[in-house]
Amino acid sequence: MIALVLLLIIAAIALGIVGVAVKGLLYLLIIGVFVFLGALLLGALRMRRRPGRRQAR
Repeated sequence: MIALVLLLIIAAIALGIVGVAVKGLLYLLIIGVFVFLGALLLGALRMRRRPGRRQAR
C-alpha cells in the first residue's frame, strides 16, 4: 500500500513539473495538486485504520 501512495506522489510531482514547465498546460498542475492531496489522504487513512500492535504478555 505504501508503494501505491509513493507512486501517486511521484506522479503528482511529475504532473506538477510538466504543468509549470510547458506553457498552456496549467491544468496538469491542478490535476497534480489533486492527485497529491488524494495520495496524502489515502496514506493518512491507511495509517489511521491500522490497529495498534500489542505485545502478548
